[in-house]
Amino acid sequence: MLSIDVYVVHAFSKDGEGGNAAGVVLHADALTELEMKQIAKKVGYSETAFVSQSHHADVRVRFFTPEEEVDLCGHATIATFHVLKEQGLLGSGRFTQETRAGVLEVEIRNDLTIMMQQRLPEFLPVTNHQEIADSLKVPLEVLDDRFPILIGFTGLRDILIPIKSLTELLSIQPDFEKVKEISRQSHVVGYHLFTLETMEDGIAHTRNFAPLYGIDEESATGTSNGALACYLFEQSLVLKKSSTLVMEQGYGMKFPSEILVELTVAGEEISHVTVGGKATTLSVQHLDF
Repeated sequence: MLSIDVYVVHAFSKDGEGGNAAGVVLHADALTELEMKQIAKKVGYSETAFVSQSHHADVRVRFFTPEEEVDLCGHATIATFHVLKEQGLLGSGRFTQETRAGVLEVEIRNDLTIMMQQRLPEFLPVTNHQEIADSLKVPLEVLDDRFPILIGFTGLRDILIPIKSLTELLSIQPDFEKVKEISRQSHVVGYHLFTLETMEDGIAHTRNFAPLYGIDEESATGTSNGALACYLFEQSLVLKKSSTLVMEQGYGMKFPSEILVELTVAGEEISHVTVGGKATTLSVQHLDF
């Protein structure tokens, strides 16, 4: 029987509250892939991160949902580097993590904000608008036709779906089986819905559905909001210059979250994307399996 510690961390927390829970397992070098899957399923959070040594970066991090491994996870990265800093394994500065999405840079700032590098954005068109509306159980008119529905990517693929109003966004109750099927057919992790109406100081309010990976809804998603920030830039909804964008998420789940996205722009093109925020460690679980 193995005994391990799992740090329970809320990433993208706002003023020490809310955020999105992730599990973090340190010193995972001896764990097999099957054991990581078993642990992630037992922990039960949308993602659990496993940290081990790397020959190519400062650390290697693998991410598992309760169902399977994914290439990258934003909130679990924030949680991981928060724990590494908290446990004295890393200080402030710039570090690298080896992931299935490549070797990516992570910065731990003096104020404990953690920012992670994203891939440069890619977008693909989406044509099945009526099917998407049906899967959300809303009339087609609820989708904001001023802006396109696109598959966005800065590390993971999501369908970016504009919604006309905050009230309509918060009232959506999807048909998760239909969302799952469309996600499977589209080769995406899930849906990332957004409206430009916000509750506080954000530029967009978002919701994220990923039932294909065992996650009906997440309260904070880093990679999805990274792709959304790039989308907003491409649609000229943010200034064509370097900027920091604040995304709101999780309010309807009673886990208000704040995701920061920093875009560096060279000329008319995005040259660098980072996503981040703060985190709060809630507890350490001792698991035997």
